[in-house]
Amino acid sequence: MKGGAITRHRTRMGDGRVVEMSTDEIRADIEAGTEDAADKGQIEPLTSDEQDYILELMTAPYRVVAVQPGNEVVLTDDGSAGALYGPQSSSGTGTPVSREQAIRVYERGFCLDTMEVGHPDYSFRPVKPIVPMEQQTIESVLQSTIIPIYYGAMPNLALYYDPDGPFGNPADFLPKAMIKEAREAQVQAAEVCRRDMIYISKKMAEVGADGINFDTTASAGDAEFLATLQTVEELANTTDLSIEVGMASEFVLGMHGELEYQGKRLAGMYPHDQVKMVEAAGAHVFGPAVNTSTRRSSAWNIARAVALTKACSQVATIPVHANVGMGVGGVPMSETPPIDMVTRASVAMVEIARLDGL
Repeated sequence: MKGGAITRHRTRMGDGRVVEMSTDEIRADIEAGTEDAADKGQIEPLTSDEQDYILELMTAPYRVVAVQPGNEVVLTDDGSAGALYGPQSSSGTGTPVSREQAIRVYERGFCLDTMEVGHPDYSFRPVKPIVPMEQQTIESVLQSTIIPIYYGAMPNLALYYDPDGPFGNPADFLPKAMIKEAREAQVQAAEVCRRDMIYISKKMAEVGADGINFDTTASAGDAEFLATLQTVEELANTTDLSIEVGMASEFVLGMHGELEYQGKRLAGMYPHDQVKMVEAAGAHVFGPAVNTSTRRSSAWNIARAVALTKACSQVATIPVHANVGMGVGGVPMSETPPIDMVTRASVAMVEIARLDGL
């Protein structure tokens, strides 16, 4: 305190570390964050009024903030049930409940709008051998809940490469300048991944799942994104599943570099381009992800994430549910994300980026 006024504010860095910053320092980081988004994504920066709003959020002397009444949004999730039954080493509470019980708690105790069944491995490939058991879980949950129930998993193309899968690993080929071999391996793996995702998704549709969530899409680059888009197209044409596509990053890595979908090169796409591909494939919900820099402040990260997500929302014709969680959407990269920055990032996303959900 100096002269009766707060001169420094308790805030955080992108790794969750608590720091103190002055109002001017926070303002400068907000401006720098939105300028970085504008430069990288080739989009419009946040307006001065929007930057002022984020500054107000970041300097508010409260542990938790919230949207204005009437601006509440739908909540979808990816594996939230694990936060109850999972071990503390994985951000869980270790509560002795099953997946099915955890989902009912989230519906009836925490009032989530949707819930998701997902295997602890949370990737499509390891689910394939145990599909009947996962179908049984979905069916059991559907019989005891009212809210929409998705089945969720990651495409995770990396599991199809050596040493886990049957195809050569591009990470081994590329340092040796074996570009052709790296691209061939990605295309081959993507085709098998696509078949697995279609098979599992249709099995979930058979037992009445309300939707399918492709989580952390394009984590292995443009080949994985292409496999997911092709899967979405097939499911949209042959099932009545609600299809949600959540991304792994704001930038699609060009691990292949030449793959296209409907005439558009996938490598290098930012959220406002990604959403158009997802729409074209026939998905119903899009989840943009903007990665958190652990070396920058939360003010910088939130401003950057909001700017990129706002540009996505402005062009989207389907609901946008931004990924706002550990290490994405302006939230610090820490095992248990701190509620102060989770709520500030969420409010900024809703009030400025005009999301349909989180």
